[in-house]
Amino acid sequence: MAKRELTRLRKLCLALPETTEKVAWGEPTWRVAGKMFAMLDDHHHGAPDLSVWLKSDFETQSVLVESAPKRFFVPPYQGKAGWIAARLDRNTDWEELAELVEEAWRRAAPPRLTR
Repeated sequence: MAKRELTRLRKLCLALPETTEKVAWGEPTWRVAGKMFAMLDDHHHGAPDLSVWLKSDFETQSVLVESAPKRFFVPPYQGKAGWIAARLDRNTDWEELAELVEEAWRRAAPPRLTR
């Protein structure tokens, strides 16, 4: 399943302007203008879930984790900066995830790209 989910996630990320993919910490990450906005966590360091970590803010992080804790969680390391993690599984709402990926991209993109 991880390959199928990665393919879908990669398609979402790379559809955004000037996005590049770079492997970091043994996992694919996606960046715009050199700034990371998304990264895959494929059970890294024994994590129980396949997930994507997305640049976000504390308000969104809180709302998503509280309203849907089976789908979202605060990721280690990046969570202290407001990032959100979304589990990738059979129940993934890919339309919602696409919106979250685009929002993460907007948070990292330079103003010239978000106008």
